[in-house]
Amino acid sequence: MNLETIAQAAYLVAALLFILALAGLSRHETAKTGNGFGIAGMVVALVATIALAVQREISALGVVLLIVAMVAGAAVGLQRARAVQMTGMPELIALLHSFVGLAAVLVGWNGYQEVEADPGGAEARGLDALGLAGIHSAEVFIGVFIGAVTFTGSIVAFLKLSARIKSSPLMLPGKNFLNLGALLVFVGLTVWFVADPHLWLLIVVTVVALALGLHLVASIGGGDMPVVVSMLNSYSGWAAAASGFLLENNLLIVTGALVGSSGAYLSYIMCKAMNRSFISVIAGGFGIEAGPARDTDYGEHREITVDGAAELLEDASSVIITPGYGMAVAQAQHGVAELTRRLRERGVQVRFGIHPVAGRLPGHMNVLLAEAKVPYDIVLEMDEINDDFADTDVVLVIGANDTVNPAAAEDPGSPIAGMPVLTVWEAKNVIVFKRSMSSGYAGVQNPLFYRENTAMLFGDAKQRVEDLIHALPAGATAAASASAR
Repeated sequence: MNLETIAQAAYLVAALLFILALAGLSRHETAKTGNGFGIAGMVVALVATIALAVQREISALGVVLLIVAMVAGAAVGLQRARAVQMTGMPELIALLHSFVGLAAVLVGWNGYQEVEADPGGAEARGLDALGLAGIHSAEVFIGVFIGAVTFTGSIVAFLKLSARIKSSPLMLPGKNFLNLGALLVFVGLTVWFVADPHLWLLIVVTVVALALGLHLVASIGGGDMPVVVSMLNSYSGWAAAASGFLLENNLLIVTGALVGSSGAYLSYIMCKAMNRSFISVIAGGFGIEAGPARDTDYGEHREITVDGAAELLEDASSVIITPGYGMAVAQAQHGVAELTRRLRERGVQVRFGIHPVAGRLPGHMNVLLAEAKVPYDIVLEMDEINDDFADTDVVLVIGANDTVNPAAAEDPGSPIAGMPVLTVWEAKNVIVFKRSMSSGYAGVQNPLFYRENTAMLFGDAKQRVEDLIHALPAGATAAASASAR
């Protein structure tokens, strides 16, 4: 059995490991195992690829560059993995997507240099004999286009998610026609390039794609950014698959297709959960008619002290906690877990309500709560718990804002109109843990803060949760307290 056959078998094993990784990551209990499968698959793929490169008589300089690239990439990856906080995961993922897009662009340009730019390139690779020269040209052009869109789109997403630029959408005149025009230009240039490949056509499509990626994501508002991260994940997968065709690498094709299709499906699920049109979001907000955020006078808000919040919890028999990005920023998940344990020891029914996009990343809050050892069975999705708020004594909103905003359900003119939210305002009492009265990531005022049954507990979420734990008297259960009265 020669090395080529062994490498292809290794690629098949790696592909199966990647599929097992996706299956494992679909559940909390098996996520760690799934991650292990993914790591194992990547190790197998790298070893097989290096072995093939050496067998194909790569130059000594090529081997050195390969090793340097792997060491540098591993060093950067390990450093970022150790340093990144959970609050920084959304922007880190967006940035990593940009690397995949850039790699696809470079692979496409390299493919052009090897075949289209070389008079004997197509013949040397046997493309002329098989009549596949045109297909190779199409692969180059499409791969560069997808990669360039992914590259700049991911960078804009990174800048928005890390608050380096405003999260509000860029509203250029005729923005939808600009996007559509760019796509039509791409189609026309592709036909031209396949018929008569020229370097200037590749340059033009690269520039058009870079501009389109920038404009597409810049046109999407902060409220839809979690979908954008998932969408860019899909784009990066298709870019990888396009690179696989150019490099004749079956594993890259399979892996790219897995990432592309799973990312697209996740984007679709999230759009359904947010009552957003899938086509509208991926087309840069096409068809979204809600106006800009408005400054409305909702009256005066009501504040509560830690002791006052503790009294409400003492009298409660049911509590729902709805966490958001603020909990992640404050690293309050461990305190929240301890508060949950204390309340359950007192006989209080405690559950968590998780919005699909809480924390700017699918599953962000679930990961934080799992890290803090909160039992999986009391962590419920929005659809599972929304009907229970009306029968709940106290809701603790810890760092959430847009995901609990009544304007989404009650104000047709709101930028987040129609987005399903956690209906926390239906509970008897709502306590909002927040640093200030500022608006959320989507830049929209929240009338919840001014409701009669809502009280604001200002300060750092971690410190306020710890203060609340200390303020709760130990020992007595809620049932015992109620009978004593």
